[in-house]
Amino acid sequence: MKKLILFFLKPLSFLPAICMMYVIYSFSAQSGEASGSLSYTVSYKIVEIGNDTFDVGISDDQLGYYAKRIEYPVRKLAHMTEYFCLAIAVSFPFYVYGLRGFPLMLVAGLICVGFAAGDEYHQSFVDGRGPSKKDVMIDSIGAFFGIITVRVICWTFLAPFRVAQRMEERARRKEMARRQAEERERDRRELARFRAAERRRAEARHFAEERRRTELYSAEERRSDSKRSAPKRRKSTDQGQALSRTERDKPARQASKSKSTQARTERSEQIPARRKPSQSRSANARPIKRVSAQTKP
Repeated sequence: MKKLILFFLKPLSFLPAICMMYVIYSFSAQSGEASGSLSYTVSYKIVEIGNDTFDVGISDDQLGYYAKRIEYPVRKLAHMTEYFCLAIAVSFPFYVYGLRGFPLMLVAGLICVGFAAGDEYHQSFVDGRGPSKKDVMIDSIGAFFGIITVRVICWTFLAPFRVAQRMEERARRKEMARRQAEERERDRRELARFRAAERRRAEARHFAEERRRTELYSAEERRSDSKRSAPKRRKSTDQGQALSRTERDKPARQASKSKSTQARTERSEQIPARRKPSQSRSANARPIKRVSAQTKP
C-alpha cells in the first residue's frame, strides 16, 4: 500500500516546477513598458525600505534617482532568482527519484537552460522586448546555484536517513552474503555426499563384477576338472556297478545253490532205498558212492 501511494505521489513533486515555469512565462509575456514599470516599482520599493530601515533621510526625488540606478541590477537579479527557484523545483523531484551527483546537475541544468533559451526566444514575439544571450547566461547561473542548493540541503538534512539506509543496505548485503555462503556450503556438502554415493555405487559395481568373474572362473575350473576326471569316474562307476550287481546277485546264487544242494541230498537219500532189494547181491559187488553235499552241480 505504501509503495502504491508513493507511486502516485512522486509525480506530484514536479508540480512546483510546472507552476514556476508558468510564472516565468507570464512575466516574459508582458510588454516592454509593463515589464519596465514593474522593475521600476520594485526598485523604488527596495530603496524606500532601505531608507526607512537605516534612516538615511533621502528625499523623494533622490528615491526616484536611486531606483532608476538599481533598476537594471534588480531586473537581472529577478531573472536569476526566477531560475534559481526553477532549478530547485526541478532538481528536488529528480533527487527524490534517486538521481544524484553529476547526472542530477546535468539533467536539471539542461532543463533550466533549455527553458531559458525558449523563454528568450518567446520574448522576441513580445512588443518592446527581444532575445538576449546575456539573459540566458544570467538565468543559467541562477539555475546552477539552485541545483547546488538542492544538493547541499538534501545532503545535510537527509544525511541521517542516508546513513540509516546505507547501514540497512550493508546489513542486507551481509545477510545475502551469509545466505549465499550457506547455500554454497550446502551445495558443496550435497556434491560431496553425491560423489561419495557415486563412489560407493562404483565400488559395489566393481565388487559385484569381480564376484561374478570369480564365480565364472570357479565354474570354468569345476567344468574343466569334471572333464578331466570323467574317464576315471566312469571306470570307477563301472566297477561299482559290477560290484553292486555281484552283491545283488549273491543272495540269489546262494539260494539257488542251497536249493540244488538240497535236491541232490534228497536224490542221494532216495537211491539206497530203491536198491534195498538188491542187497542180496554178491558181496563182491562194489558199493555206490554218495554224492557229497559240497560237490558242485
